[in-house]
Amino acid sequence: MKLCIVTHKIKKGDGQGRVNYEVAKEAICRGHHLTLLASEVAPELEDNSQVNWIKIPVKGYPTEFVRNFIFAQKSADWLRKHRSDIDLVKVNGAINLAAADVNAVHFVHSSWLRSPVHISRNRRDLYGFYQWLFTAFNAGWEKQAFQKAQVVVAVSEKVAQELVNIGIPRSRIRVIVNGVDLEEFTPGESVGDRHRQKLGLPENVTLALFAGDIRTPRKNLDTVLHALVKVPDLHLAVVGHIEGSPFPQLAASLGLSERVHFVGFRRDIPEIMRSVDLFIFPSRYEACSLVLLEALSSGLPVITATATGGAELVTPECGIVLPDSNDIDALAVAMMSLVSVDMLMQQMSQAARSVAEQHSWTAMAQTYVDLFEELSKNAEHRSDTDLSPSTRPLTLPLGATGAN
Repeated sequence: MKLCIVTHKIKKGDGQGRVNYEVAKEAICRGHHLTLLASEVAPELEDNSQVNWIKIPVKGYPTEFVRNFIFAQKSADWLRKHRSDIDLVKVNGAINLAAADVNAVHFVHSSWLRSPVHISRNRRDLYGFYQWLFTAFNAGWEKQAFQKAQVVVAVSEKVAQELVNIGIPRSRIRVIVNGVDLEEFTPGESVGDRHRQKLGLPENVTLALFAGDIRTPRKNLDTVLHALVKVPDLHLAVVGHIEGSPFPQLAASLGLSERVHFVGFRRDIPEIMRSVDLFIFPSRYEACSLVLLEALSSGLPVITATATGGAELVTPECGIVLPDSNDIDALAVAMMSLVSVDMLMQQMSQAARSVAEQHSWTAMAQTYVDLFEELSKNAEHRSDTDLSPSTRPLTLPLGATGAN
């Protein structure tokens, strides 16, 4: 099969880029030929004889809006000229408005635009207007792109529902959750006190972790801090850029300075996760959070909320999912229920790891490539029985209508 993947980056260290990197590796392992329309590609893919990298440079153009527009135009131009040489095209969102066979959706901009925590609702300035404009244009473009795709892959059940809300038939949607590196994110041998000193974390206390952008209210650290006031035996490590964040001041005003530890932006998240006791992330809006899977893979009980994409992975055996991200009392009760029973956290830790083991990067990539092969086989069958090769469409196999 000749497969074309259209995306900005195909490499580790980038959420969507990592997904496409793993898919590309799996396709290569199965002997398929890849054409990659991308701005950046991992060296090991670039040097592979099965890979043809069509570089689409956008560096130097001002703003992400302009870079995305230029990328979409250039990649669409290439596809129009070479589409007949490709068996199947996979794109991501509105990255390209040319018709694709599979569109993998990591984010639905129309839902984000309606969110009460959209940046334009908190920033009434030029930057806020730019964010509104960026989201609004993407919402329109991606709806067109989704409608043209034969199959739309949602990265969470939340995203699947958002797609239905904008008119994409549920029968054309597959859910394939993003993966996690089970070797990089692995449980610690113990609570992790012996690691905490070198990480700048407090020892001999029950320690929760919050990680994300703490410069806006979207990730919901404010609710976590207010709930923490009601749980006096719990400490909280906060990972995220501190500059421009209002939350250190909020923590101080709530009398939490001794129990909340702002450690700044960190690249040693796997080690930090091995050194804490639980993960708290009741985000107000999240399409699909990789950090949830990383916490589960690290053996951490998780407290999250239904507004957080991927929350469906958190079962009662490994964590707590709150119906309302902003319910301070419910969050405090959830924290207290875990902190007060050591045996419960130990049981949840084992269950969390078991959940994560079902969602390795390899398993995710295999599911994608299985889908590609199904579509390709179905197209070949249709061409043999009904249509000429020049006119055959790629269609979803009979019965493949729901989530994986």
